[in-house]
Amino acid sequence: MSGLNINSKPQIFELQPGKTMDLQINHPVSVRLKLTLVGYEFGKYILLKYPKVISTSQYKDVLVEGNVVIVRYLLEGDKGECCAFKSVIKNISTFPEKLLFIAYPNKIENRQLRVQQRTSIHIPAAIMIEEDNINKEMKILGAIADISLKGCCFLFKSTSLATNVNQRKIFVCLQDQTGAEIKISARVCNSRNDQGVVSVGIQFLEDNDLLPKLLEQLFINIDNS
Repeated sequence: MSGLNINSKPQIFELQPGKTMDLQINHPVSVRLKLTLVGYEFGKYILLKYPKVISTSQYKDVLVEGNVVIVRYLLEGDKGECCAFKSVIKNISTFPEKLLFIAYPNKIENRQLRVQQRTSIHIPAAIMIEEDNINKEMKILGAIADISLKGCCFLFKSTSLATNVNQRKIFVCLQDQTGAEIKISARVCNSRNDQGVVSVGIQFLEDNDLLPKLLEQLFINIDNS
């Protein structure tokens, strides 16, 4: 029984309902599934939506009680962590809809995705996209939710649940104390639409004194460690 800590206190599971989790099952065949989190009860179980199936027999050999699953998910915002844990399938409900119960984890491993931790803020900003083919510029107004010297998370609202920003070079536009616009060369790394709120992960492309001075003017303290 070495390595099994029966009395260990369950760790806090921080992912919010509606987010996606990646499940890996290796027996009797290898399967990877992306399932939506419905909810959880601390220390007891995590509840997931059953995957959409083509036929009733699909996944019947792997999604069975007692089977081991490896679960991975991303914590975004200022954390920027990839989390993973091992669990087992506890139960599969069929009414009022098909749901998957897995055991609440005793241990959650996490890995920092960002070189530099970001500071949570809320300042008005814009991203500017250059449309080379028509020689025009498009600005999207929003706010920066977190920032470091390496990148930021930009948020804006959209009337469409399908709106996203493709990976490409952009400019992040901020105003200094005098009201003058400062453009910072950057690149879109990822984008996600959550009920009309679009979050854009951005990497800054410039390594100079412009950004630290601007953040200092805006009274934003960045940890350079």
